[in-house]
Amino acid sequence: MITWMQRHKRWLVITIWISTIAFVGAGFVGWGSYEYGSSSGAVAVVGDRKVSVEEYQREYSSLYRQYSRMYGNQFNQEMAKKIGLPDAAINLAIQKNLILSYADDLGLNVTNEDIAKELVQMPSFIKDGKFDKELYIRVLTQNATNAVEYEKSLKRDLLLQKVESLFNLNPSAVEVTNLSKLLFAQDEVSIKVLDPKSIEIEVDDTILRNYWKTNKIKYMSSNIYRLAISKLPLKMISPTEDELKEHYEKFKTDYKKEDGKIKTLEEAKDEMIKVLSLKATKRDALKKYLALKKDEIKFDATTTIFENDLPFSPENTEEVKNSTVGVVLKPFEASDGYTIVKLIEKMAPKPLAFSMAKDMVKADYLDIKRTEKINSLAKEAMKNFEGENLGFITRTSVDKIKGLNTNESYAFLNKLFVSKEKEGKIEVAGKVVLYKITASKLAADTTNEEKSVKDILLKLQRAELMSSLVKNLENRYEVTSSLDHKE
Repeated sequence: MITWMQRHKRWLVITIWISTIAFVGAGFVGWGSYEYGSSSGAVAVVGDRKVSVEEYQREYSSLYRQYSRMYGNQFNQEMAKKIGLPDAAINLAIQKNLILSYADDLGLNVTNEDIAKELVQMPSFIKDGKFDKELYIRVLTQNATNAVEYEKSLKRDLLLQKVESLFNLNPSAVEVTNLSKLLFAQDEVSIKVLDPKSIEIEVDDTILRNYWKTNKIKYMSSNIYRLAISKLPLKMISPTEDELKEHYEKFKTDYKKEDGKIKTLEEAKDEMIKVLSLKATKRDALKKYLALKKDEIKFDATTTIFENDLPFSPENTEEVKNSTVGVVLKPFEASDGYTIVKLIEKMAPKPLAFSMAKDMVKADYLDIKRTEKINSLAKEAMKNFEGENLGFITRTSVDKIKGLNTNESYAFLNKLFVSKEKEGKIEVAGKVVLYKITASKLAADTTNEEKSVKDILLKLQRAELMSSLVKNLENRYEVTSSLDHKE
């Protein structure tokens, strides 16, 4: 299997910094949101260059694989949408084309000889120690591409490498050594961990009820809605093969595997049948909607429900919340068909009864009392501080800290090494860590760390330069989209 990393081993660095730029907020490049379901044409035009749907798909698949490696099996298409992966992919494609347009203006070019030299070095295409054309064609076919498309993509990547090479930096040995000594500086530290959960607080219903009476305003219900509801269950249909083929040709990019690749017609068949069934059910739902609107038929049921318990998607919940009393809302898709809603009455929040608020009241009361006790103990302990001496530690001395788990230890050490105070307290995940620094020293020998520090410094410097370049190119080249904006 060809992966982005295998194909572009020397291009990895520029992929990393461009990916970083693309993820600085969804929509870093402010050209709006796009519909990516088109099966042909360009998703954008940058200068004289067109950004094809294939380019967008390639960037999406690459980013999807990177995040799959980070998150494992829990990463899926739904999570990808939530973190803005589609927007990041199109931003990445556009930013690369900004740089390619810049390369065009500089007169940089990639020859067929350059492409050939790169191909014969790729392990995926080598058999018995040399490039094998039959293997090359077979591997490309297995990955749903061909030599023309692959070499076109490779040419773009090599051109991007040429631009990257213009920004080669070389921090001095003194810079690297000094930064290494600073990053791996050591402090001699004594600590004492105070955990609120270990503090016993007296509590009973009388105490909690008195606290609730004083703080009723904090324990309000959400808005209350009285709704009339009708549902239309999903009606499964049996589309013909021709109907499935026609739908697939129009919307095949909507059906992707977990790795971002487009499914075959057969692989997408069940999903397409459900989509077409939903479409058919929607027609029936619209007929029922019109009848309900004209009061020709009655709603199935009425219900009174708190806003937090509305059983709809976030988008549809907002529509219900913003609707007007008496208005029948158009059918919206639910997990099992379509739902039609009419708002009968909207009631303002009101104080919750003690029985409903009790769990929240108890949690708040315990949190307040434990915090008060912890602060009192911390203040007293700092007067004549006696903690556990950890000896000299660094930012990575996670295993030396008792009373904190690994994540808490990392958080504590990060805060400790940026603190300007020699003693004090640091809050971590609800716990309070008292500390006292008795001595500090720079790292004596950082020989083993200097290579990694140099790599980090190079990436930071290059990322800063490339970020500035992209910002400059945004103003230099016109960027337009040929896709419809999302409504």
